[in-house]
Amino acid sequence: MRPDFGKTAADYSRHRQGFPNQLFEMLSELEVIVPGARAVDLGTGTGSLARGLARRGATVTGVDPSTALTEEAHRLDLEWGVSTQYLNSTAEKTGLESDAYDIVASGQSWWWFDRQQALAEARRILRLGGKLVICSFDWVPIKGSAVEMTEQLIKKHNPDWNMDGGTGAHPDFLEDLEAGGFTNLKSGFHHLDALYTRDAWRGRVRASAGIGASLNDQQIQEFDRELANALNKLDSTDPLALPHALFAAVGSVATE
Repeated sequence: MRPDFGKTAADYSRHRQGFPNQLFEMLSELEVIVPGARAVDLGTGTGSLARGLARRGATVTGVDPSTALTEEAHRLDLEWGVSTQYLNSTAEKTGLESDAYDIVASGQSWWWFDRQQALAEARRILRLGGKLVICSFDWVPIKGSAVEMTEQLIKKHNPDWNMDGGTGAHPDFLEDLEAGGFTNLKSGFHHLDALYTRDAWRGRVRASAGIGASLNDQQIQEFDRELANALNKLDSTDPLALPHALFAAVGSVATE
């Protein structure tokens, strides 16, 4: 599956909640966030992680190949009153200078990269002692939840989608960091409920890899109608409390 998130930039910008404050609290505990740091956000999308780092004092460059997504990121930056530079390039070949950054981050995007090349590029642009942080904010299909029902509908409409059944934990991120030669590995994990109205959840799912980034317009509309009907049958009031998990893995460039 080769999703194109630029196709769903409007829903992505409007309905994907982005990383909550709990992630940045976790990154502070993991000693990632340092005031005045120079940071790069790989696969920045609409800039959620980049904006969060910028709001906490970092100078950030967001990297993403999709101009549709980075245009939305610019718009959201203006709304939030932050300034971030965006570069339409790839995680594997950013074009940024070597040995120049304190933080390289990837939020909800690591699985789309050529990991070996992305690791090498992160090491190239990081300073000695710099940190690579890989983050995720995943829905979790707890049995009987609206998330489980949603995943079943995605599989029905897109049998090629294979990202269902996740727990929100990604030990493979730590394995990648170790394979890439990073040291002082750390991780954090946190469960939480994300609050979505029914309409907002429909938009969030339309902006996912399995639906809006992969299907054609007619297929998306058919899925959305079926999801709307299923959500309307739930015996819950708005907003829905939907199980999610935050995960972060951090590794450092050795100083010796």
